Amino acid sequence: MYAMSSSKPILLVIDDIPENLTLMYQLLKDDYRVKGANSGARGIALAESAKPDLILLDIMMPEMDGYEVCKRLKSQPSTRDIPVIFLTAKSERIDEQKGLALGAADYITKPVNPEIVKARVKTHVSLKLSSEMLKGENEALEKEVQRRTCEAIKQQEELHAIQDVAFYAMISLAETRDNDTGNHILRTQTYIKHLAEKLRQNPRYASQLCDDVIKLICKSAPLHDIGKIGIPDHILLKKGNLTEDEFEIMKTHTTIGYDAISNAEKVSGQQMDFLKYAKEIAHSHHEHWDGNGYPQGLVGDEIPLSARLMAIADVYDALISRRIYKPAFTHRDAVQIILSGKGTQFDPEIIDAFVDIADELYQIAMQNMSLKEHDAS
Repeated sequence: MYAMSSSKPILLVIDDIPENLTLMYQLLKDDYRVKGANSGARGIALAESAKPDLILLDIMMPEMDGYEVCKRLKSQPSTRDIPVIFLTAKSERIDEQKGLALGAADYITKPVNPEIVKARVKTHVSLKLSSEMLKGENEALEKEVQRRTCEAIKQQEELHAIQDVAFYAMISLAETRDNDTGNHILRTQTYIKHLAEKLRQNPRYASQLCDDVIKLICKSAPLHDIGKIGIPDHILLKKGNLTEDEFEIMKTHTTIGYDAISNAEKVSGQQMDFLKYAKEIAHSHHEHWDGNGYPQGLVGDEIPLSARLMAIADVYDALISRRIYKPAFTHRDAVQIILSGKGTQFDPEIIDAFVDIADELYQIAMQNMSLKEHDAS
């Protein structure tokens, strides 16, 4: 019944209700090879043998519920990298943090909205296939580098090009999740370049901010929010204020981003300077100078300089931009708000550099901001 073209990604649906299995099959069969299991035990066995690209998993099942199934899948090397989306009825009280802690990628509520199901499945299957593709490309790259040991200059140029492709592939994935991301990335990258160049006029930072370091920081800056790929849509795209629990989940984008970049570095088999700054920025751009930030509660100079620069660039752009949850602030109000964080949220000396070039940053913003993003004068 479920035989489909072998070129299509494989989906596994685990649900104890036959009607639900049939519904998901009919909904997804045109684009995927859909396999079904009517119990947790059968689902685990099928996941190990079929190696699906994504698992849709019901939570409320007899004998073994979805949480236990997910826990067992994530404990096995052969299945732990398969993304899992939980299926749950709207009337059920679910523990989202528990599910995410177990390794679930997302939640979909029943009765399902066909378009939402298709969109979520497409996003997570694409992420998995892209990850596998990048891993394969890294293995191929290693062989290619070995083959071209006598072509040092050409090899270096090709390596840089591949790094750029990988960077922008990851950035593009982030943009598919959050419509605010695209121009925000371009603007903050430009802000941080100007901030760093201004800050190195300060003798304390001159030796830390040579041209090469500034170039690497700017190259890494677009990955500051890459971890938001791992935040569920109902939190990432929420129009109202987040609840405390939702905010705790949102805060994990810093560690998700850090782990993703670290894993990419491990796959490459070598330390890369530009990934060093990418990890610093992704992990620490929400740390506060006074220690009240997250995820580690770092204080003062414990926070990497690249992340302290990113913090101001990120907040300034967020303030002057219209988002789904707030209107845009004026440039003047945004500067005052940032000034109020001097010595508490932000490095005081970087604030001084920011004030000196604030008008210049505003001109950059206006040149790279659409009317949709900006509604304040």
